[in-house]
Amino acid sequence: MKFHGIVPALVTPFTADQRLDEKALRGLVESLIEAGVHGLFVLGTNGEFFALSDEEKLEITRITLDASAGRLPVMVGTGAFSTREVIEMNKRVEGMGADALSVITPYFNAVSQSELIKHYEAIGDATSLPVMMYNIPAKTGMSIGLGAVATLSKHPQIKGIKDSAGNFDNLVQMIKYRSDDFAVFAGTDSLIYWNLLAGGDGAVAATANAVPHVVMSIWNNFQAGNHEAAKAAQELLRPLRDAFAMGTMPSVLKKATELLNVPVGPCRAPVEPLDPAAVQKLAELLAVYRHTA
Repeated sequence: MKFHGIVPALVTPFTADQRLDEKALRGLVESLIEAGVHGLFVLGTNGEFFALSDEEKLEITRITLDASAGRLPVMVGTGAFSTREVIEMNKRVEGMGADALSVITPYFNAVSQSELIKHYEAIGDATSLPVMMYNIPAKTGMSIGLGAVATLSKHPQIKGIKDSAGNFDNLVQMIKYRSDDFAVFAGTDSLIYWNLLAGGDGAVAATANAVPHVVMSIWNNFQAGNHEAAKAAQELLRPLRDAFAMGTMPSVLKKATELLNVPVGPCRAPVEPLDPAAVQKLAELLAVYRHTA
């Protein structure tokens, strides 16, 4: 697959007792496909990958692949600190029929850029699937430097990067290395339009769980050359993104998805649900979206 367009980063639906909710996951997949997204990405940061066992990750992958039924590509987050662990998980999801891999940088223990390059090269060498590197320094404590992007963009299996640094200048610098064989995606939803304008290829967008039509409006209007409408849709994401500060990630996004799209349940402890006052405030902030779908 070639990385392009709007690929929602799915939240992971849980039941009230924090078990995987298959019915809700299938409902979320269906709602996103109906909205016209270009792919599905599971087991990302907002998918609480860090709170899931390997067995649960494989079950989420299986359900998503089954629910999407080949209608659009499925990218699976397989990142871990050790190169070996990533390669093993990649083999398992590749065998299940995944279309692409998203690999976050090592986390907790920041590695050097040369170590990082070897990490990704070994991962790319060991799979036949396209790999999207995932840069999110605020969570991992390290960043994929531009030198590493320049080197890794030439690897035959490394087909793109999702940059969630939230720094537009950083994205623009990465776009220097994009090609027909290496895509640059915004991983920060406030930069979707600006990434496209600078020549980027798309976005992995968590806000699409709650407001898929708004996120698709950025893409569709941009492709149609209607920049005013695309910018307006980009600006419309601001109230939702600003609301994220009301709770620990991804509690606000999950509640917003329930209020605006489909129920997806709570987060895994220790992340707590929003209290009633916060839910009321969130509902008021989200009123702007109720007539935009």
